Amino acid sequence: MLKKRIIAVVIVKDDIVVQSIGFRKYLPIGKPEIALEFLTSWGIDEIVYLDISATNNQKQPNYDLIRKSAKKCYVPLTVGGGIRRMDQVHELMSAGADKVSLNHIAYNEISFVKEVALAYGNQCVVASIDVTKTPSGYQVYDYTKKQVIRMDPADYANRLANNGAGEIFLNSVDRDGTYLGYDLDLIESVTNSVHIPVICCGGAKNASDMVHVFSKTNVSAAAASNFFHFTEHSVNVSKSIVYKNGNIRLETYANYSENTFDSDMRLTKKDDKILEEMLFLRIEKETI
Repeated sequence: MLKKRIIAVVIVKDDIVVQSIGFRKYLPIGKPEIALEFLTSWGIDEIVYLDISATNNQKQPNYDLIRKSAKKCYVPLTVGGGIRRMDQVHELMSAGADKVSLNHIAYNEISFVKEVALAYGNQCVVASIDVTKTPSGYQVYDYTKKQVIRMDPADYANRLANNGAGEIFLNSVDRDGTYLGYDLDLIESVTNSVHIPVICCGGAKNASDMVHVFSKTNVSAAAASNFFHFTEHSVNVSKSIVYKNGNIRLETYANYSENTFDSDMRLTKKDDKILEEMLFLRIEKETI
């Protein structure tokens, strides 16, 4: 059985990592290179780097910033935002990207998905779908125009898969930044319609939401952005909790197997006697 993946999403707006809330409100966090170094060092499986201002501002990807950030990243890196031409894909691959995320260009020119897949292989193409729920059901959402596109996300995902996409990155606009958990109905409808891996995103509050989505759907990876930046040891703790309940990789020394967690999935304090004994433990610095 293939192992499930935990993926961190780094949302970049005007060259700064931001916290996204409902695709409308953005709060600054810090530099992309620092975020990627932190996430990598704590054992994240993959990183998705999304420049949300590039397409809106008709700008190219910031290759220098991506190159600088990629030097701090030692896990598979997907880069999206501002991609409209093959020469940009070539430059991103040279800058350190392992995959590219195609969103706006995909529903305007789906043949471009096939073109990238033919050049680099299906495994390098991550087709990104933003979705919102309307009175008539789930619909694809255009984040540049802030409006609905009359396309069923499950049908659209199937078209993308048939045109060369190797993975689907499924993002719930309604759940973005809400901490209400993943939209299981949306995820199930898309995973049941395609033969390729689906990454779900939007709404995760903590690792319990990841455990829940893995147990209730056939999703291949659970992605999150905001809570990874604001919770101490967030990656290790999340992976340790999911590891106890599912089939994922856990390769770091700090696996928290003997720890307990509170209702918000934060580490609880060990007994003072145990902490005293730990003072005499020698732990070699690990390299991930």
